[in-house]
Amino acid sequence: MKSYPASNIRNIALAGHGGHGKTSLAEAMLYLAKATDRLGRIADGNTVMDFDAEEKKRLASVSLAIASLEWNGSKINLLDTPGLFDFAGELSEGVRAVETVLIVASAGHGYSVGAEKAFKAASARGCAVAFAVTKCDAENHDFYKTFAALQAVHGSKICPVVAPITRGDVTLGYVDFVSGKAYKYEKGKASEIPVPADDNIDELREIFKEAAASGDDALTEKFLMEEELTPDELAFGLAAGVKSGGIYPVYACGGHTTEAVDLLLGSLAAAAPSAAEKAGESDLPCDETGALAAICFKTVADPFVGKMSFFKVISGKITADAPAFNARTGESERMGKIITLRGSKQEDAAAIPAGDVGVVTKLVGFHTGDTLCAPKSPVTLAGVAFPKPCLSMAVNVRKKGEEEKVTAGMVRLQEEDPTCTFAANIETHEQVLSGLGEQHLDVIISKLRTKFGVEVDLTVPRVAYRETIRKKVEAQGRHKKQSGGHGQFGDVYIRFEPCEEDFIFGEEVVGGTVPRQYYPAVEKGLRDCVVKGFLAGYPMVGLKATLYFGSYHPVDSSEMAFKTAAHICFKNAMPNAQPTILEPIGTLKVYMPDDNLGDIMGDITKRRGRVLGMGAADEPKMQELVAEVPMAEMGDFSTALRSVTAGRGYFAVEFSRYEDAPANIAAKVIEEAAKRREAEESA
Repeated sequence: MKSYPASNIRNIALAGHGGHGKTSLAEAMLYLAKATDRLGRIADGNTVMDFDAEEKKRLASVSLAIASLEWNGSKINLLDTPGLFDFAGELSEGVRAVETVLIVASAGHGYSVGAEKAFKAASARGCAVAFAVTKCDAENHDFYKTFAALQAVHGSKICPVVAPITRGDVTLGYVDFVSGKAYKYEKGKASEIPVPADDNIDELREIFKEAAASGDDALTEKFLMEEELTPDELAFGLAAGVKSGGIYPVYACGGHTTEAVDLLLGSLAAAAPSAAEKAGESDLPCDETGALAAICFKTVADPFVGKMSFFKVISGKITADAPAFNARTGESERMGKIITLRGSKQEDAAAIPAGDVGVVTKLVGFHTGDTLCAPKSPVTLAGVAFPKPCLSMAVNVRKKGEEEKVTAGMVRLQEEDPTCTFAANIETHEQVLSGLGEQHLDVIISKLRTKFGVEVDLTVPRVAYRETIRKKVEAQGRHKKQSGGHGQFGDVYIRFEPCEEDFIFGEEVVGGTVPRQYYPAVEKGLRDCVVKGFLAGYPMVGLKATLYFGSYHPVDSSEMAFKTAAHICFKNAMPNAQPTILEPIGTLKVYMPDDNLGDIMGDITKRRGRVLGMGAADEPKMQELVAEVPMAEMGDFSTALRSVTAGRGYFAVEFSRYEDAPANIAAKVIEEAAKRREAEESA
C-alpha cells in the first residue's frame, strides 16, 4: 500500500458489545475495498481479524487486530477491538491509537453495556463517535428500535445518515441522506432505486438535515430560513459536526452481506476526522516533517517474529535509520524491522509516517505506553489507561520444577497484556495471576501452554491470615540433652503479652541467671517461631516477649541450646495465651447503576461486609458504595458484580487492617492448615 499524508489517513476503532458484528463488519469493509479476496466468516474460522487460535476456538475476538484499506483516496486503518468485558484492555489500546470510534450495535437491540463502555472510552480520549447498526440484513431485525435507544441516550446529537427501507421484517434497500439517493443490494452489488414515500424515512431525513445544519452557523441559518441544503452542504455540515463532537452519525448496514457497507465507508472517508485534524495531542502538530514522537499502544510476544511494538506516530516518521529513543528510560536502541499488518499478514514498510500506525520488531526496551521520540527533542506522550485486574487465582504447575518456566512466560505475557499481573506471594508461597475475569485468565493460561509449553492449573489463592494472642501468660522452656562429651542445656522463663507492634523482645533478667551473650539466641528462637504461628502456621503479630529468668550450665550451655529452649517456651505458652486467627479486612469502593444498589448491598452483607456509606457517583445514574469486607470473601465478587449489573459495575478494594476472625472462620482456617501439613508430609 502506498504512503498517505496524515490528512488522508483515518484511524478508526471498531468497538461495542460482544456478538454485535464488529469483526463481520470489518471483514465486509476489507472485502469491498479489495483489501482481501474473500469475505471471511467467523463461523468458518477464516476471518482476517480473528486469526488467533483462541479466537477461532471461541468464535469471538480476544485481542486487538489491525488492517488497512483504501477508499476514495483515503487510507483507513481499522482497529477491531474485542467486545467481551474480560478483554477491555484491548479496547483501551485501540482507542489510544485512533481519532474515531465506530460503535457497532446490532439491529433490534437496545443501548448495550458494550456500547456504553465504548462511548465512555471514546469520550475520555476526545475521539469522534459514530454508530453502525449492523445485521439489518438479518431476519427479525429492528433498526428503528436500536435508533430510538441511541436517541434516548444521546438526544439530538444522534444523526441518521444511512437508513434501511423496510417492509415488515424484510430490508428492501437503504437511503443515503447525504446524497439523497436510495440503493438496493443483490449479491453484494448496489443499484440505485427511487427513494420511497415512507413516514419513517421522511422523519429520519428531517432529523439528519437538522443535525447536519447544526455543524455550521451558515448552514444553521439557511436551515432555519427553510432553504434547501445541497448535498455538498449537507456533507460539509455532517463532517464539521462529527469532527467537533456535536454529531454522532448512525449508519444502517449488513456486515454478512456487505449491504450499505460501501455507503458507510464513503461517509467515514469524507466525514471522520483525519489524523492531521484530530491528532489527540493538542500541543504537538501531526506533521511528517516534525521531530519524531510516537506512542507504543500495544505489545505482542510473537513466537516467530519476536517482540512486536505497535506505534501510532504523532509527529515525524519512524524509519530504519532513526534511533529508537525511549523517553521513559532515556536510552536508545537500534530500530528493528518496520512492518504493517493486515490481521496476521505482515508486510515490510520503509517508514511509518505521522498519523499512521505500524509495527517495529525487536525493541527490547519498549513497553506499552512508552514514547518513541527524537533524542534531541524528547517528549512524553500520554500512555494507555488500562483497567485494573480484579480476579486473582493461584497458579499450580502440573510438572514439578517448572515454576521458573512459568515465571519467564508470564513476564513475556505481561508485556503483551498490562491488564494482568503475576507475582509470588511470599507468605502463602503461591504464584498468583490476576486479570479482568475468568475468560481473561483462561486465555492467558492457554497462551502460556501454546507459546511457552507450560501446563498449569488455577485454584483459589490462599488468604494471608495472621495470628496473635489476647492474654498475658508466662511459661518455662527447658532444653537439656546429654549425649557423650558436652551436653546441651538452656533454661528460660518468658512472659508473653499482646502489643501494638508486630513483635517486641525485651529482657528483665536479674542476677545473671541467663548470661547476656545468650539473649540474641533467645530472641532468634522466638523470631523463628512467630514466622510460622501456633494455630495454623501463619505469621504471628502483636506479640511482646520478655525474658525475665532462667538458668545455664557453664559447660553445656550454648546459643543453640538457648534458641531451642525459646522454641519450647513458645510452644508451652501459646495454648494458654488465647491465640486467635486474624483475617485481612479491605476497604471496598463499588460503583453501580442506581437500580442495583440494593442487590449489591445484600451481596456485601452476605460476605460479612459492613457498609460505611453510599451516595451518588460522579457518573450520571451511578451510585458509590463504601464498605469494609473480609478479603477472604472477595474472591468471586467481580463475577457477582458483573452478573448483577450486566457489566456496568466496577470496584476497587485496598487492604485496610487485620481483625479477629469469627470462631467458625478461624476453625475452618486451622482445619485447612492441618490438611495442608498432612499433604506436604505425605508428599
